[in-house]
Amino acid sequence: MKPYTLGMITFLESGIDEKSGKVSHKERLDRAIEEIVLADKVGLDYYGIGEHHRSDYAASSPQIILAAAAKLTNRIHLGSAVTVLSSSDPVRIYEDFATLDVLSNGRAEIMAGRGSFIESFPLFGYDLDDYQTLFTEKLDMLLEIRKNERITWKGGKHTPKLDNVGIYPRSIQEKLKVSIAVGGTQSSVVRAAKLGLPMIIAVLGGSPLRFKPLVDLYKHFYHESGHNPDDMEIGIAIHGLITDKDPNDLVERYFLPHHATFTKLGEERGWNVGHKKEYLSKVIDGPLFIGHVDDIEKRILEVFEGLGVNRFLLQTPGSLMPHEDVLKTIELYGNRIIPNIKKKLNKA
Repeated sequence: MKPYTLGMITFLESGIDEKSGKVSHKERLDRAIEEIVLADKVGLDYYGIGEHHRSDYAASSPQIILAAAAKLTNRIHLGSAVTVLSSSDPVRIYEDFATLDVLSNGRAEIMAGRGSFIESFPLFGYDLDDYQTLFTEKLDMLLEIRKNERITWKGGKHTPKLDNVGIYPRSIQEKLKVSIAVGGTQSSVVRAAKLGLPMIIAVLGGSPLRFKPLVDLYKHFYHESGHNPDDMEIGIAIHGLITDKDPNDLVERYFLPHHATFTKLGEERGWNVGHKKEYLSKVIDGPLFIGHVDDIEKRILEVFEGLGVNRFLLQTPGSLMPHEDVLKTIELYGNRIIPNIKKKLNKA
């Protein structure tokens, strides 16, 4: 497997309402640049922005935001989390991220997914009845573009026919990194494994360790498909915030924006909205890594060792929180947790 890496992702949350917290999109974008610069400085391996087309997020075009940060950073990889490939043009996606790759001197990544939010489908004229086929066809086209400077593409239901067309610029990386984000569907895991693409599992409920069967499933089909085991990369993404002070204060303050966010999503999707008792159970042993730096380090190490993955992405803040909380999380994550985790894992 590839070396261990730890990074963060965000949807650039701008908040739900004044009671639970809300900032302008401009302010959230300015904060993002500051976060990326700090993340690079303290040693995070990755900063990813998830594409969303909603008023409560400021991230409709992650690649533009990341390009603004590319020349202000030196080593951190910059990418999406995710790019909703189903409602995007694979040619334009490659061109945008190849441009980012050039600007960052080979640090760009695409994390492709079907998207758990559906606003982009009607926005760009796509039918949700084609949810499955859109992603499959466009991923195939993106990978073909990544492989060949000039592409001949037969076209299909969702993509145009191309006859020996050049796609530029080309990435600095020999192959622009493309990973697949999955939410727990076995077919998505198997597809990523058979293609030999890195996989990121988004943990939204339950203990992260319950995803071990999906990790094992990926490894089985990855090896069966004959891919180089040295190139295998499996990641996990989990919501979290870190403090070096009283963790109860952070847990208490995070509840209001978190509850507001998931109440809104619950109303949109017909979920049952959990209350504080359920929230606290998620903090104790579920998918919310909110707490003291020493405890979060232990929980992240348990994820690496228990799942057998080699990438960890902390989704911060997950719901709008004061900027100083996010910066403190990045600082503690980079200066204390990441070097300790890598030291322990590399000794194991």
